[in-house]
Amino acid sequence: MSGPELITLGCRLNIAESEAMRALARDEDDLIIVNSCAVTAEAVRQTRHAIRRAKRARPEARIVVAGCAAQIDPAAFAAMPEVARVIGNSHKQDMGAFRFAPADGTASREEGVPILPRSTFGVDTSDKILVSDIMAVRETAPQLVSGFAERTRAFVEIQNGCDHRCTFCIIPYGRGNSRSAPPGPLIDRIKALIDEGYREVVLTGVDITSYGPDLPGEQSLGHLVERILRHVPDLQRLRLSSIDSVEIDERLFDLVTGDDRIMPHLHLSLQAGDDMILKRMKRRHSRAQAVEMVARLKAARPGIAIGADLIAGFPTETEDMAANSLQLIDDCDIVFAHVFPYSPRAGTPAARMPQVDPRVVRERASRLRRAGAARKTAWLQSLVGSTQEVLLEKGGRSHAGNFAEVRYSASDFPPISQGDVTRMTIAAATAEHLIGLPA
Repeated sequence: MSGPELITLGCRLNIAESEAMRALARDEDDLIIVNSCAVTAEAVRQTRHAIRRAKRARPEARIVVAGCAAQIDPAAFAAMPEVARVIGNSHKQDMGAFRFAPADGTASREEGVPILPRSTFGVDTSDKILVSDIMAVRETAPQLVSGFAERTRAFVEIQNGCDHRCTFCIIPYGRGNSRSAPPGPLIDRIKALIDEGYREVVLTGVDITSYGPDLPGEQSLGHLVERILRHVPDLQRLRLSSIDSVEIDERLFDLVTGDDRIMPHLHLSLQAGDDMILKRMKRRHSRAQAVEMVARLKAARPGIAIGADLIAGFPTETEDMAANSLQLIDDCDIVFAHVFPYSPRAGTPAARMPQVDPRVVRERASRLRRAGAARKTAWLQSLVGSTQEVLLEKGGRSHAGNFAEVRYSASDFPPISQGDVTRMTIAAATAEHLIGLPA
């Protein structure tokens, strides 16, 4: 094995940061880094399960837990006997956080970064913890500017943290307040990635539509995208990660709908389709605003595919309110529905609201998932006969610009390599993916 083993849970930003941590700890062959997620109680449970499973598989390895769950509740993870160290989000860029002194206890230094001695991390769980106040962080870490998904697309972190306080969300307490990376270094990094052979770059962060106000001058996500497209002419495909529909200004709207290098796929943070629930969530948009924005996007760029996050069973949700969220899947033509059954997070206002019976929550989540799956299947069927430009991944998989998965047989094509972009004719569709043949 070369370098640490990575186990990543959660969002695309975690994917990027996991790869950055892999680079920092590249010489640590006996290390497992678990990059945790705290978005739901289930995500935390899955993180703990992943830690135990990893230790059973490799009992000799040291396990370092990083990420949002580690930041929010470090003591709980430090108390796990399988865990050697807990690292907060502000320490992911510290090389020394991933280093352990030799077994004889001698200290050493490498590349100017101290290696923490074993004695620092003893039986007392507090000695395992390397976590500081995330709210005090004011900058993004340049070391965490990019990461890669199976060497096909590059993820570039443009922003971190969130200034909003949705009543269900614990993430600001794991990521801190919103802070943006300066555009100059971002553009330089994207140029370097293109020189390395990447055809697709994904801009990622916690709340990327909040990009810019903390930087000097007039800055926004639209301004950044405009500069990237202008200064990196060899970039073939630019994709945006999850965005807030109410913060799509006219500059960004015109770019998304008018520039073919921006992929026709947006994932929107909608969360619900009922105005009272949206208000109780402390969201900044109404149902009508979400539906109107999607209608405008699809009118300007008919092929655009819409994904959305939806929460089922938010506190106080009635059957009529749940029906409004269910109807949103059709009203916004959501073909990538990410459905989360609501689970209370301690410390959030929603946890103190009247809760919906967990059995009802699960049933409503199942209903949303079925509706989303039906919408996706119908959409995939509508693409049969079309020609799509796809980004090749490993194992006969690829993704079109609209993020539809396209399966193919390598024997049907001339020699093509992972990470290449090629044209395919869509010959058939299943409930989950398309089947491509040479165009």
